[in-house]
Amino acid sequence: MIIYGLKTCDTCRKARKALPGAAFVDVRDEGLPGDVLDDAMAQFGEKLLNTRSATWRGLDDEARALLPAELIRRHPTVMKRPLVVDGARMVLGWDKAAQAALGVTGQETGT
Repeated sequence: MIIYGLKTCDTCRKARKALPGAAFVDVRDEGLPGDVLDDAMAQFGEKLLNTRSATWRGLDDEARALLPAELIRRHPTVMKRPLVVDGARMVLGWDKAAQAALGVTGQETGT
C-alpha cells in the first residue's frame, strides 16, 4: 500500500498514522508517477483536482485551463490528498467512506 500526499498535510498525517504499514510518497518532492496519475484520472477524473487548495488559488488562468492530468504533472500539490493505492484499488481523500474502504475504524482514523 502506498499513500501519495504531502508530508506537511494534516489529512495525510492522519492517513499515515492510521495505515502505519503503508509506504509514503511526498508528491511535492517526488511527483506522482505517470502510471498512477493515469489510473487515478481514469477512476476519479476532475475530482482528483483540489480546487480549494492554496496551490489552485495561486494559479493563473492559463495554468487552470490545462487538462487536469497535465496540471497535476506540473503542480502535483494541486492533487486532492491523500491518494491511497493498494494494488489495483485506489482511494481518494480521507473521509469516512475512504476509511471504511480501507478497513480503518475507531481511534486509528485520527478524526
